[in-house]
Amino acid sequence: MASRCFFTRVSLPALLLAQPSPLAITSRLRHSAARSSHHVMAAAARPARRTLGSVRWVYGTGAEVAVPPSVPVRVAYELQLAGHRYLDVRTEGEFAGTGHPTGAVNVPYMYSTGSGMSKNSHFVEQVSTIFRRDAEIIIGCQSGRRSLMAAAELCSAGFTAVTDIAGGFSAWRENGLPVSQ
Repeated sequence: MASRCFFTRVSLPALLLAQPSPLAITSRLRHSAARSSHHVMAAAARPARRTLGSVRWVYGTGAEVAVPPSVPVRVAYELQLAGHRYLDVRTEGEFAGTGHPTGAVNVPYMYSTGSGMSKNSHFVEQVSTIFRRDAEIIIGCQSGRRSLMAAAELCSAGFTAVTDIAGGFSAWRENGLPVSQ
């Protein structure tokens, strides 16, 4: 079963558009997605707004952003057992240092810098060298924030079967799911 990417139109303040804060955008997307699921059917009825394997989700006005589905870690593990590939978007240090889900592939969405985190500007092209656009991918990070941003970016780039893992690797470990070092 392929997941679908949803698109939503959100109104973002000019300051966020000029210098987006990934955490602020992620938080707003999760809340608008939870409140606005009834808009999905209306958006799906407009074929001109449809993209490959996804539904455009229109909410408010402003920038159009992809909102992929999120699943709990136990569901993600079942998806992995069913053949979905696990994309871990944590930094290389996090991936190697604290372990990772068995079978996971690491492509960092952000890099650690001296002053915080910096987005990997080659993320989509790096993922494209490993996965086909129609590959069934589950995406995780440490807590679930970076993975949602990464999944949204991949959906916007044309990946059609992307699923975010809510809770990230922290929840994966807490649930006693398989980990490699």
